[in-house]
Parts: sequence; C-alpha cells; structure tokens
Amino acid sequence: MQKTITNMLTVDVEEHYQVSAFKDAISRDNWHKHESRVVQNTQSLLELFASKNLKATFFVLGMVAEKHPELVREIHAAGHEVASHGYSHKLIYEQTPEVFYSETEKSKKILEDIIGTQVYGYRAASYSITEKSLWALDTLIELGFEYDSSIFPVKHDRYGIPNTPTHAYTLERGEGKSITEIPLSTKPMFGYTLPIAGGGYFRLFPYQFTEWALGSINKSQRKPFIFYLHPWEVDAEQPRIKASRLSEFRHYNNLDKCKDRLEKLINKFEFSTVRKVMENTSVTQRVKL
Repeated sequence: MQKTITNMLTVDVEEHYQVSAFKDAISRDNWHKHESRVVQNTQSLLELFASKNLKATFFVLGMVAEKHPELVREIHAAGHEVASHGYSHKLIYEQTPEVFYSETEKSKKILEDIIGTQVYGYRAASYSITEKSLWALDTLIELGFEYDSSIFPVKHDRYGIPNTPTHAYTLERGEGKSITEIPLSTKPMFGYTLPIAGGGYFRLFPYQFTEWALGSINKSQRKPFIFYLHPWEVDAEQPRIKASRLSEFRHYNNLDKCKDRLEKLINKFEFSTVRKVMENTSVTQRVKL
C-alpha cells in the first residue's frame, strides 16, 4: 500500500485592494480609504482549517502584519507557519535591488518580532521573481531565508520562468550560495504548461479538473503539490473596484464558490505547512539560475 502524500497548503495574506491586478486602478496613496477586510477573511480560513485539524503556511504581507500584529499572533498561536510575502506588494522587477533588500529585511523583522521566532520562507508579490529579477534570490539568501516559493514555471503576462523545474529543487546562485525553490504546481497538457496551483486558476477551472490535475501529481509523480489562496478569495461580499475588464474578471470570478471548493479540496487531500512537508521531502535536483 502506497503512503499518502502530504501536500503544501499556503495562504498569501493581503488586502483585497492590494492585488497587482488593481495597481493601475488604485493609487497606493488611496489604499487607506478602502475598507480593511483581511482580518475577518483570514479568520474565516483559520476557522475552516481548525475544523479540519490541518496546518498551513501563511505568507503575510509586512504592511498587513504592521497594521494587524494580533492577526499574525493568532496565525502563529494556532500552529501554522508564518512566512514572508514581502512588505509593500510591489512587483520585485519594478524595484531597485536596494529597495527590495530594505523592504524584505523590514518585513522579515516585523514578522519575527511579532511571533518571537525565525521566519524561514518567502513568496514574492505576484510571483515576481522572473528572469528580470533573479538578483532578488541573492537578497533572500543573504537575509537567511531557507526557501522561496516565487517562481512559477509558466508563461504569463506578469510572472513566470518557463522551462524551470516543476518540483522543489536547490537553486544555486554561484559562490556556494543556494536556496530551496518550491515552484507553484503545474500540469503539462497538449504541449503547454498549465498553472493549477490555486488562486484565480482554482476559481476559473471547474473544481473536478483541479482535483484531477493536482491528484495526478500525487498519483503518477508521487510528489507533493503546493496550493495557494488569498483571504479575499473567500469573501464574495467585498466591495467592487472598477478596473479593466480582464482585471475585474481575474479578481471577482467565482468568489462565491471558492470557499466551498476549498473545503472539498482539503477533505480530499492531506495538507500541512511548507516547512513540515519539506522536512520529509528529498530534494536532489540542483539548478543554477
């Protein structure tokens, strides 16, 4: 009998108005004018996960942690892993290396001061470690992160590094520097690498397709998959923001179905934190980028 594979459940903790899809529609100077809903939405996920007795990794935005330290403490106290989602949700390739270093160091310190322990993982805003911003990996290594989960091995208008590995690997940066990279899950189909790791894709594709595609990673490849979601994705009542047709579709499509789908998914598969899964996962592939 084959051993059940435990997968990685992750949450990118940010406000509904902080998403990259709305960066041209909302000025950062006006963020304070929008209703904060991140606490109630994250608590909704915490309640769901507690009811299923499972743990997840929460990649928390530094700005959110700064404003709601009690939420970070609640996540940590419930036994979940707290990791970094950067500070400002600015795309990395739109920052200078100096600004990125400063923001990343700041966000890591904010989180560590709140929970009183080390933060090991990082995920970039909108997966914005691309071929244009590989230098950001050197900053993550220098700041002591053990793993990164920012590289999506797909083609996309905002992110992705195609033809990179699809499962966890040691990413080498020269001079003996390396970090464990945990790419977002994909499924090769008809000559195309399809993103299936969660988020908008989870809301776009029929639930049965996502379950089948993720399940195939466990069944045929005998590997764990990584799944992600944002707290605002279980909030169908959030205020609507006027943006481009594509941005509105990406953000609001099937919000009313997302939480039910998530409950089905966590009933179907075994999940835990990124760090816990990686403790029991052998990483043999080494790639230099």
